Amino acid sequence: MNSFRMTDLAEEERPREKLMTKGVVALTNAELLAILMGTGSRNENAVELARRILMEFNNNLDDLGKASLPQLKKYKGVGKVKAISIIAAMELGRRRSTVEITEKKKVTSSQDVFLMFQPMMNDLTNEELWVVFLNNACRMIDKQKMSNGGSTIAIIEVKDILKKAIDYSASQIILCHNHPSGTPTPSKYDIAATLKVEEAAKLFDIKLNDHIIIAKDKYYSFADEGMIINE
Repeated sequence: MNSFRMTDLAEEERPREKLMTKGVVALTNAELLAILMGTGSRNENAVELARRILMEFNNNLDDLGKASLPQLKKYKGVGKVKAISIIAAMELGRRRSTVEITEKKKVTSSQDVFLMFQPMMNDLTNEELWVVFLNNACRMIDKQKMSNGGSTIAIIEVKDILKKAIDYSASQIILCHNHPSGTPTPSKYDIAATLKVEEAAKLFDIKLNDHIIIAKDKYYSFADEGMIINE
């Protein structure tokens, strides 16, 4: 028996037709997901399958965005192609959310850094260390991932960070890493490594503006907490 297709629905209930006549904002999350999948399973159409998947993720797109390929393929009617389409769409959404702050380029607060990195770090199960390289006007030259660690630590290599800063002719840098545990409080290693970077950077007339630790929807700023003194 073939899978249910969109054409099995009444025309006014078909997500694609609804999008064309009423606009994309009129569609529910399930209908948007159904468009990605195209077909349902043997026993349910694409919209019904999408609703069932979303219900198992508590109707939370953030939770769905964390789903792996094997997790999605476990649903009857979702094969490799459909699962990949869903994962790709979730990633596009994450990347789109970073565009506005990235294009702005000027970084003047811990909130700017949080908004830049939180979408890409929110779903990570391991720690990553990123460095933002800035000019004298606090405009971003570039941002680079400098370390890909385990679930509890991302190694901060002072030499590599400063070499990259010198290559970019950066006068200011900001460190940013995530805590998958959900707690943004810095560890003893985080504090010691941050102070080490700050002291070493001064030797090259490079200012460490801040170190942001992101934990889901919360963050800790060394500068905001007075742990870094920007003279």
